[in-house]
Amino acid sequence: MSEASIIMLKDIIGAIEATAPPALQESYDNSGLQAGSRESEITGALICIDITEKIVEEAIDLKLNLIISHHPLIFSGIKSITEADATGRILRKAIKNDIALYSAHTNLDSISGGVSSKLADKLGLINQTILEPRAGRLVKLVTFVPYAYADKVRQSLFDAGAGKIGNYDSCSYNITGEGTFKAGDNTNPFAGAKGVLHKEAEVRIETIFPDYLESSVVKALLSFHPYEEAAYDLYPLKNKWVNTGFGVVGNLNKPMPAKEFLTMLKQLTNSGCIRHTESFGKDISRVAVCGGSGSSLLKEAIRSKAEIFVSADFKYHQFFDSDNKIIIADIGHYESEQFTKELFFEIVTKNFPNFAVHLSKVNSNPIKYL
Repeated sequence: MSEASIIMLKDIIGAIEATAPPALQESYDNSGLQAGSRESEITGALICIDITEKIVEEAIDLKLNLIISHHPLIFSGIKSITEADATGRILRKAIKNDIALYSAHTNLDSISGGVSSKLADKLGLINQTILEPRAGRLVKLVTFVPYAYADKVRQSLFDAGAGKIGNYDSCSYNITGEGTFKAGDNTNPFAGAKGVLHKEAEVRIETIFPDYLESSVVKALLSFHPYEEAAYDLYPLKNKWVNTGFGVVGNLNKPMPAKEFLTMLKQLTNSGCIRHTESFGKDISRVAVCGGSGSSLLKEAIRSKAEIFVSADFKYHQFFDSDNKIIIADIGHYESEQFTKELFFEIVTKNFPNFAVHLSKVNSNPIKYL
């Protein structure tokens, strides 16, 4: 490998997190850098679903110093790193061989184009939408800017990530009006004189952004707004954020008998077993999917008018909750997320086309079938 192909770990992390921001992970999750230094040079990466001892050995054999996984090796605090358990052995071997460990889990699950989208793509679903969009994560910004500076300030907000609605960007609403202020003694007013009421032609700019961008959006506003004291309001919104959330629902190009669909699904995912509810001879035209543990989305799948819900980790009694309104197809956790390796591969190679990236050949699924 040439010197030109060596890149920094922080650059790879930046590319992944630009697609799947860490702020979108669930509270119980531990996505991010598990071991290693962001400032280290990376010569090649191994992509996997789970980090196991065999996968670390695979990285060593391939002389790769980064493992990118979907599931974090460390979910909660650990009190020791010893040979007594698998996590300790994996960490010791990775650190000893200077291998960095990085994961993107529920943040990659909860984006449009993420884990469930990849499964939906494999099934050939069209007109895809998020099954359960997030709510309560959007903020509206309202600010008041001198007319001559409105374009500059507005663009700075867009550059900071504001103004994205669905597949549109640079979204805002603008109203011209008149603002007033009286500068006090210890001020340096942009316009007008101290102690005199001033009237200024202003534009009221409204736009939205996800809550985790608040500091960068406000910083952009204050950096480009000409006033000493920029007036702005932040309003939390109840609106659903249609670009993020869990699961995907979409349509097949043409209806397919349920048995034929289940057979195709089993072959596609190489599942050792599909646990499913009664199919009643239905035709399948609308499909809901959720990579990983998706039983909590069953009601949303029913509301979406899907004929079948493809996911994993359903408990016995949860199958009754289908209430003959939808077919539940539990294909297995690993099987439903296996294509995530391709997703990582696409993200990394798009940003670093000359970088060595390998898909792990180790099947880390702990569940075996007779």
